[in-house]
Amino acid sequence: MSKQPQTKPLSTTARVGLALAGALGLLLGLYFAIGGALLVARGGTWYYLLMGLAVCATGTQLVRRKSSACVIFALVIVATVLWAIWESGFDFWPLQARIFMFTMIGMLLAPVYPALRRFQGKRPAKGAAWTAGLALLACNALFVYGMFVPHGTFGTGTNAIDARGDAGPGDWSAYGHSAGGDRFVGSSQIDRNNVKNLQVAWTYHTGDVPVSPGGGGAEDQETPLQIGDTLFLCSPHNTVIALDAANGREKWRHEFPTKTTVWVRCRGLAYFDATKPVQQPSVAGSTPVTPVALPDDHAACRRRIYMNTIDAQLVALDADTGKLCEDFGKHGVIDLKAGLGHAASPLYELTSPPTVAGTTVVTGGRVADNVSLDMPGGVVRGFDVITGTMKWAFDPGNPQDKQAPAPGKTFVRSTPNVWAPMSYDAASNTVYMPVGSAAIDLWGVKRTRLDESYGASILALDATTGAEKWHFQTVHHDLWDYDVPMQPTLVDFPVDGKTVPALIVGTKMGQLFVLDRLTGKPLTKVIEQPVKSATVPDEPYARTQPLSVGMPQIGADVLKGADMWGMTPVDQMMCRIIFHGMRYDGLFTAPDTDTSLSFPGSLGGMNWGGLSYDPNAGMIFVNDMRLGLWVHLVKEERKGGTSNGNEAVNAGMGAVPLGGTPYSVTKDRFFSPLGIPCQKPPFGSLTAIDLKTRSIAWQVPLGTVRDTRLWGVQMHMPTPIGMPTIGGSLSTGGGLVFFAATQDYYLRAFDSSTGKEVWKARLPVGSQGTPMSYVLNGKQYIVISAGGARQSPDRGDYVIAYALPQ
Repeated sequence: MSKQPQTKPLSTTARVGLALAGALGLLLGLYFAIGGALLVARGGTWYYLLMGLAVCATGTQLVRRKSSACVIFALVIVATVLWAIWESGFDFWPLQARIFMFTMIGMLLAPVYPALRRFQGKRPAKGAAWTAGLALLACNALFVYGMFVPHGTFGTGTNAIDARGDAGPGDWSAYGHSAGGDRFVGSSQIDRNNVKNLQVAWTYHTGDVPVSPGGGGAEDQETPLQIGDTLFLCSPHNTVIALDAANGREKWRHEFPTKTTVWVRCRGLAYFDATKPVQQPSVAGSTPVTPVALPDDHAACRRRIYMNTIDAQLVALDADTGKLCEDFGKHGVIDLKAGLGHAASPLYELTSPPTVAGTTVVTGGRVADNVSLDMPGGVVRGFDVITGTMKWAFDPGNPQDKQAPAPGKTFVRSTPNVWAPMSYDAASNTVYMPVGSAAIDLWGVKRTRLDESYGASILALDATTGAEKWHFQTVHHDLWDYDVPMQPTLVDFPVDGKTVPALIVGTKMGQLFVLDRLTGKPLTKVIEQPVKSATVPDEPYARTQPLSVGMPQIGADVLKGADMWGMTPVDQMMCRIIFHGMRYDGLFTAPDTDTSLSFPGSLGGMNWGGLSYDPNAGMIFVNDMRLGLWVHLVKEERKGGTSNGNEAVNAGMGAVPLGGTPYSVTKDRFFSPLGIPCQKPPFGSLTAIDLKTRSIAWQVPLGTVRDTRLWGVQMHMPTPIGMPTIGGSLSTGGGLVFFAATQDYYLRAFDSSTGKEVWKARLPVGSQGTPMSYVLNGKQYIVISAGGARQSPDRGDYVIAYALPQ
């Protein structure tokens, strides 16, 4: 007869430990069971309720010192793994969030199992326990390893993009490099093989550190210009600076002091050279560019830098001296508030650069969102590059009248505005404009027919006359703040074996529209998708919305409960409860007096950073953020507004009155209780799209959580989960894509064929700018402005240039 195992008593420490562990297990199980019951009541999964009951049973059995506690928890792990795979497939981050916490607990419980069996007078089963424990240890090690590896769709590298030498203009003479916003430099001196050798060539301090409290203070979001041997910068508070592009030494600076404290930034400058011949259009039927001339004895301001100041002035500076051009406007300055009526800052500001279109300098303006129904109009104006005389005005509320208003009158108030950068096509003498919406985004009862026509559209105007050529709408009756947020990028688009002059623009909804530059007609399939309405009285809801299905849609999937995410199942369940407690009908979920989810939210999707375009490879590179917002309209007794026009309405500041409407609005980001986006990662990505196949070549997460703060504590973990981005990318003839505007403090280079990160440099603070590049004296430079990442307290005033060693 075999010998019966002897009962082995537990030590006092073991008994106390088991009691504590059991109590914690019981509390955790109750949390999941109660939350799971609420989730089931809201139509969600039964998993959390059932798992919570099983964890309660585990805790109870631990308190009773029963080995069955480990068996029950083992079943919890097996069931969780099967459920996780069934719900999420083998996508790493969803699996990690569902499984890792339980496999960690199971690994700790495995050594307890033999002791509990001995206490019960059973065989200890050490082999089984240690086998399970080691298997769980290996599983956990793989999860930890996976947290530091990027998970995305990488290219194969079999169709590597070849460096084909220089292409495009040599100077970075416009905001997006070229007037067409390609953000491409053809030099192949820095390539995917030697980029690892990049070193800091010089560093410059602007002296303007952007402080950004609350919802919209100062931010550094600039892209410098480079003309010959000079680099031109603008600081957040509108100081224009000229540097020697070879060594970063200051040549001159001109400050434009302002008392404005909300939405203070300068994204870029514009440039005009009166000594060079004017390029006339080549497209038949285009209006000629009006020639300009300076007297031979006019030594000053033959080369000009233009800037829109934050307090709505257009200024012209001598590019050689930094002095104001006396012959432009009134001693070098034009008041852009003229003709607008009440337009005090920050109700009306300019954050994007002017656009030089032939011999016309064109400006739009930012009208603050969701403040009042009575706001400045969104008029776009064209001025003579030499004299500053207004050549035309395009008023979306009165598009036929191109003149300034009569004395005592104003341009039509509260019309859609153009706050993002524009593009110019010299071949047809056309300016392409991304148009926003009327003054109140979330309530459209009082909008006019013209508001409805021009809102959230791409608008093409003749640069000489301001006459409309066409416009194409990306959102009907916008109730989401889905402005067209970026500079259209001009490309040669392949169609049936030939190329068509086209433009591509990304939207906050994750859509990419490809339009014929001459007609505005889509070159890829766009459908009208039926959408649901809400119940706000008298709201003329759009019944359909345009979707660009002929191009990839980036981060615009319709969310479901299985897409909810968290660092652990604890906050993941809370995200599911929150998600199922909101009204959500997909991309165009209309706001109402209940709580609804807008995903992507009004921050994007894509935003003002724009696209970069490699004409050699026929590829575009798109960065995005994936942030949802919940929205709740609140009925108001009095119609008044108190918002100061900042962006805090998108970040949880209580109910903000929508002046002149029956409502205020409460909005906040769709975050878990831990302050993390509730949907699964990535929260920001970089995507390469092949224009020939109109498909994604690769897509990778962009940025880590290293410099992210949770409750004020920096995480310090280089986990490449993909974080929200705000600036733009730079592509080069060396087969590289550079990017800096992540939440962590790096300038990165990616192989443009595969998406693999091939180099990164630690920045002293984060950046919101777009990298730019130029070649001077045979050396290629990469330059980035770093003033601080969004949502980061670390701020600076750095402009840093990188180059290969001699």
